[in-house]
Amino acid sequence: MLYNKLDETAAGVYIISATPFDDLGVLDLESTKNLIDFYIEKGVDGITILGVMGEAQKLTPDEAELFLNTVLKQVNKRVPVIVGVSNANINNLVKLSNVSMDKGAAGVMIAPPINLGADEKIYNYYAKIFDVLGKDIPVCYQDYPFLTKSEISIQTFNRLVNEYSQLVMLKHEEWPGLNKLSKVRSSGKATNTRRVSILTGNGGLYLPQELQRGADGAMTGFAYPEMLIKVVNLHKKGNIDAAEDLFDAYLPLVRYEQQPGIGLAIRKEALHRRGVIRSAKVREPGPSLSSEDRDELTRIIGRVEENLRLR
Repeated sequence: MLYNKLDETAAGVYIISATPFDDLGVLDLESTKNLIDFYIEKGVDGITILGVMGEAQKLTPDEAELFLNTVLKQVNKRVPVIVGVSNANINNLVKLSNVSMDKGAAGVMIAPPINLGADEKIYNYYAKIFDVLGKDIPVCYQDYPFLTKSEISIQTFNRLVNEYSQLVMLKHEEWPGLNKLSKVRSSGKATNTRRVSILTGNGGLYLPQELQRGADGAMTGFAYPEMLIKVVNLHKKGNIDAAEDLFDAYLPLVRYEQQPGIGLAIRKEALHRRGVIRSAKVREPGPSLSSEDRDELTRIIGRVEENLRLR
């Protein structure tokens, strides 16, 4: 199946791709190709690249374009690809957005600049971006106030949805944020606001509850995407308890990977151990695991695998 542009019906698991480096911190394009095939073979519905957990902020513009080209060529339109283009400089953001779409991306993801401020400033920032990008580039709004320190209200989000048809997805990553998720859905119905796709992040830590509150799936980078996919599919079929039971079996690993600071290093180490990437290197400045961390990960993975075997 060939995929077209992102729209409001997007659902399932859009995996946040890691960015593989070799042990010296150089982009590893062969591991990148292997990683993309791994994600697709596991059954993801889409792939998101150049996000925060993809270390986009550590790439040069040339590296970002090289990585983008490598991913899109390897995907070969098997699944839609969303490109993170967040940048405080709107000109840079627009340039990367246009390049991404020209090369075959399905849409772009944009988070507000750090400390942008109050609602009206957020509205004005996105209104300007939407006006410059035009209606032909679908946009996912990344709501990640833990990182950006910029929190959009439900009213302002709905206003943007009503005024700009290119806003088709919310990546909901507020923490805690379950009530906000519920209110986005309920307020949308109450005000006849166009329904957009909602995919959730935070490492999948609250995925069962988020699905029950109206999320359409997940957009996160957990190193075991098959779990996310199965949980979403079970929930879609109405097997709520089975979805939670499967999630609970992986929960120690989900929780361990979601640690602030070293979570990405844990994720990459798990992908390395699975034979997907050749090195678990996180580019400097970035965390590295201690021997104790690695031992804990070994024990947790072993216990999760044993529990799954006994299910």
